[in-house]
Amino acid sequence: MVQTPLRRRPLVGEPIAMDLLNTRWVEGDQVYDLLDSLEGLADWFEESGLAARFVADEATLDHLLRTRNVIARLVEEPLEAEAAAELNEVLSHGGVRRLLVDGVAAEAVEFDRLSWGPSWTAAADYLDLRGRPDRIRGCANPACVLHFFDTSKNGTRRWCSMSACGNRAKAARHHARRR
Repeated sequence: MVQTPLRRRPLVGEPIAMDLLNTRWVEGDQVYDLLDSLEGLADWFEESGLAARFVADEATLDHLLRTRNVIARLVEEPLEAEAAAELNEVLSHGGVRRLLVDGVAAEAVEFDRLSWGPSWTAAADYLDLRGRPDRIRGCANPACVLHFFDTSKNGTRRWCSMSACGNRAKAARHHARRR
């Protein structure tokens, strides 16, 4: 893996489970991994809005790498029993406690160790996204490893980004027609 320069990651702002998958990407023939260091983990926390809640330490990084691999396997093969069991194990480290606060229903998320917090958050988000499994997709560019949750009205998004992979595909089709 190549040491990742910070703040160069494409396709930020996806739901947290997809955003975790997108901490690995390819540019040209180089593979990058934002989670190759604690500095990269801290940067991901900033980008994903988790910095105020979690600490970038070795235990958290180890849990996140494991969770990223499990989610990647489930995106490729949603019914893989072993990956589902591993995701359930991640989810066993946290839970939602229902509360009544000032007469209003509320929820509190609790973890057995704070280092499991980001992993649990990503795993729980993946479960939420599974409500629309047809909208969890990888980019249609075979050279791209990025994933997204399709929020388009008609559900036909194909590219991680029209300005990157989509534009390249359109340009390639245009050049092929001109030849």
